[in-house]
Amino acid sequence: MDVGAGGAPMPEGGAAARCFERISFRASEAPAARRAFRALTERYGQAPLEEADVIVALGGDGLMLQTLHETEGLNLPVYGMHRGTVGFLMNDYSPDGLIARLRRAESARINPLRMTAVDLSGRAHEALAINEVALFRQRHQAAKVRILIDGQERLAELVCDGVMVATPAGSTAYNYSAHGPILPIHADVLALTPVSAFRPRRWRGAILPKAAQVTLEVIEPGRRPVSATADNAEVRDVARVHVRIEPAVTHELLFDPGHGLEERLIREQFA
Repeated sequence: MDVGAGGAPMPEGGAAARCFERISFRASEAPAARRAFRALTERYGQAPLEEADVIVALGGDGLMLQTLHETEGLNLPVYGMHRGTVGFLMNDYSPDGLIARLRRAESARINPLRMTAVDLSGRAHEALAINEVALFRQRHQAAKVRILIDGQERLAELVCDGVMVATPAGSTAYNYSAHGPILPIHADVLALTPVSAFRPRRWRGAILPKAAQVTLEVIEPGRRPVSATADNAEVRDVARVHVRIEPAVTHELLFDPGHGLEERLIREQFA
């Protein structure tokens, strides 16, 4: 399976047609991940990133996101094995037959979001988000946010703890915890989801076209300060945030057959 933030299927045999002899392993600091790293590098070797055919990430979803961000310019597929806490983006761990598993793997391609956050001094900060871009109140007072889609005002004032824009790949993460929708991985849409909306009290968010340009303007930013995050990159005291899909950046993830992102998204809805 191959996707963008909505995406189109890859040709059959995408991963299977490639050679995965040279593996570069990465591991989180979790004891189980470090033990797996030692065992696997002893067995399969450790290729430098610039010579690798594939990256194998050992840990949880946090390590997977970190790996994707840090290697986005290398055009290398990433195969995760679960040696951490949350493993939605990871495959089951086994030290046996790894190269054969890599050759049989299904491929999924995802595009991140690009966040441009302008702080109160007028400085612009850019970051990419694989899961979501989110705004949160910094103090005890609720945030007030004006929402524009493609330059048109859609909500004059959202009073809330926060609001986020999530990709299909990230829709089962914080978006789902905030009662946002789980998006099919092939869908060309994004989720716009409030966090603890106070006014309008019944507003549950929106599903937007993948190409939508989202602008979130903070009302009373001095009195009601707001931070913005793109995955784990944070900007404090923002005045406005622009969010759009970034088609120029593509991440490729590998999954064991029958356990790809599409199957995981469906399974999550019946858990």
